Amino acid sequence: MQNSVIVVGAGVVGLSAAIAAQARGMQVTVIDREGPAAGASAGNAGAFAFTDIFPLASPRIFLKAPRWLMDPLGPLSLPPAYALRILPWLLRFTRACAPDRVAASVAAQTAMMDLSKAELEGFLTATGTLPMLRKNGNLEVYEGEAQFRKSLPGWEARARHGIEFRHLTAAEMPEVQPGIAPRFTHGTFTPGWYSIADPKLYTLALADHFRARGGVIERGEVIALRPSDSGVEVLADRPFRADKVVIAAGAFSHRIARTIGEKIPLETERGYNTTLPPDAFDLRCQVTFGGHGFVVSSLSTGLRVGGAVELGGLDLPPNFKRSEAMLRKAAAFLPGLKTTGGVQWMGFRPSLPDSLPALGPSRVSRNVIHAFGHGHLGLTQSAGTARIVADLLAGVRPPIDITPFSPQRF
Repeated sequence: MQNSVIVVGAGVVGLSAAIAAQARGMQVTVIDREGPAAGASAGNAGAFAFTDIFPLASPRIFLKAPRWLMDPLGPLSLPPAYALRILPWLLRFTRACAPDRVAASVAAQTAMMDLSKAELEGFLTATGTLPMLRKNGNLEVYEGEAQFRKSLPGWEARARHGIEFRHLTAAEMPEVQPGIAPRFTHGTFTPGWYSIADPKLYTLALADHFRARGGVIERGEVIALRPSDSGVEVLADRPFRADKVVIAAGAFSHRIARTIGEKIPLETERGYNTTLPPDAFDLRCQVTFGGHGFVVSSLSTGLRVGGAVELGGLDLPPNFKRSEAMLRKAAAFLPGLKTTGGVQWMGFRPSLPDSLPALGPSRVSRNVIHAFGHGHLGLTQSAGTARIVADLLAGVRPPIDITPFSPQRF
């Protein structure tokens, strides 16, 4: 089949890339182990977090990590059963916290955010999903003067990158979001923080758009890739073949890459949330409780309380005590929040040690493109990633330098 592409992964990144390739006239098939929107694309907070330019790997997190790790239900946890297995990843994470590496990551992340924001509304218009976009902003809140002051260098860095925000006093915060507990004395509002009405419904709408234009979505688990000069054989429940393959299988991507001899240090940040009924609280924008590692966001289908990081891999059973801990805190931080009738969820965020995705051709074959490892930012960077992947498939130079995202950088 001439100019044929297989995308492995039917999450928001994979489907966005498939649609962008389809728009270039390519014949595209998507293969996914569970079908569209079955993973993190269904249960995320629904934010296009374009102002979130700082990597998780940073001196700030490095200094906080020991204290956070002492609390098994805190913002960052590492189950003892997984500690030894993740040690090599943690060593790379530690090296990525060096100031020069953080500065390079921020520059790369900013370029990716700018591209993703520039591509978003055109992509939404082309896929008929623009009515799902919301521009309500994000309010980050702080407990006390000291915590607020510690945040200021980060905001000064954002200002240098042209990100709009305004700091608020306790008296000013109710203008943006009423009902926040008085323990939060300061806030920062970022109007450029967009969201989607519901991330699962959005991803399913992308699947419908893709199919309506002749795209095929197959359900099956990809076992291995076999690249050659003439294309790539995909071994799944039944064999497939295409000129090129895009690996966008989220937290499972490194297993597929390993079948062609590439060892990419992908790990899993397990995220938890509880989705409450829509009338649980009058939430007017996303609220970020950064000191506690979680957010509360309003979706068309309910109010979602979630976040935090659990470095627990793909195989350990969920620990829904983490969801319950965040919900208890949310009830204390938003007096009046109704906490009954919620649905719990746990999902896998695919993360690399420096918090940047793996985006570019395989070392083994230029017929294989990597597009995974976005961590918390898969939805945010989906339109930008789609543009880059479509350019690579078409042999066109992407609009930004993708060297910092090279899958071979490790």
